[in-house]
Amino acid sequence: MRLAKRVFEFDLGHELLVYPDLPNARNVAAAVRTGAFRTEGKRSRGALGLGTEFESIREYTPDHDIRQVNWLATARMGEPMVNQWRIEQDRDVVCVIDCGRLMASPIGQATRLDLALDVVAAIAAVTEVMGDRCGMLAFDRELLRDLSPSRRGSDAVVRASFDLEPSSTQSNYRTAFQVVASWKRAFVVVLTDIIEESAAQPLLDALPVLARRHQVVVASVSDPDLEDALAAWPQTTEDVARGLVAHDLVRAKDEVALELTRRGARYVEAGPDGFPDAVVSAYLGAKSAARF
Repeated sequence: MRLAKRVFEFDLGHELLVYPDLPNARNVAAAVRTGAFRTEGKRSRGALGLGTEFESIREYTPDHDIRQVNWLATARMGEPMVNQWRIEQDRDVVCVIDCGRLMASPIGQATRLDLALDVVAAIAAVTEVMGDRCGMLAFDRELLRDLSPSRRGSDAVVRASFDLEPSSTQSNYRTAFQVVASWKRAFVVVLTDIIEESAAQPLLDALPVLARRHQVVVASVSDPDLEDALAAWPQTTEDVARGLVAHDLVRAKDEVALELTRRGARYVEAGPDGFPDAVVSAYLGAKSAARF
């Protein structure tokens, strides 16, 4: 076929960084901006919701909370009217990214860290839409990078985190959490992996350091292979053994999730496709309830 290939190399004289395309983060942010994003079963209404700053009085619609009905305005107008509250802005959001050995495990074609970085990009984009400040801290056995929260910090967070790689070391949660604990009160997302209580003990021991000051969510991506093993009808003894192991792993993770709640955090878990949406939903829910 007489095919040929030539390779050209050019000396640019400087390092050229290539940032990843982030269509999912942009799509989530656009959905929040237009009110199309559903947070915990309810359609969001852009930057408005059950906040604490009075915005206006408007006509009642079925997706409004009945507690927001303004009865005086309803009597005056002759139709149901509700108080509309603006969610407070200028709040801090921090993504704490575990880059230890557990984050190297594969989920499909990606690693757990790859999927965590998708969440970081989505959170950063949405905080910009919501008028909040976003920052990040990455760690394994030591601190790798940190970026204090700032307005319009979406691009800065992506630049600071896009090339992170998982290490082969054990994660030092306490050191990382002590740094973030000294920052201004924030909504903190800890992106890590949860296996069972003995492996999660360093996380559990360090968590109160963070939860005393911040609103904390611990987020982990679920393994579709594990869910498939639970759902599959066993045909062989090997299938039975695989199902039992999967059941034990899920039960152990549930126990860790319960202990995280006892120690002041909320646990969020979702599959690879729904992971960014689940964490963004937790952030918007906490923001609507003025929890931070």
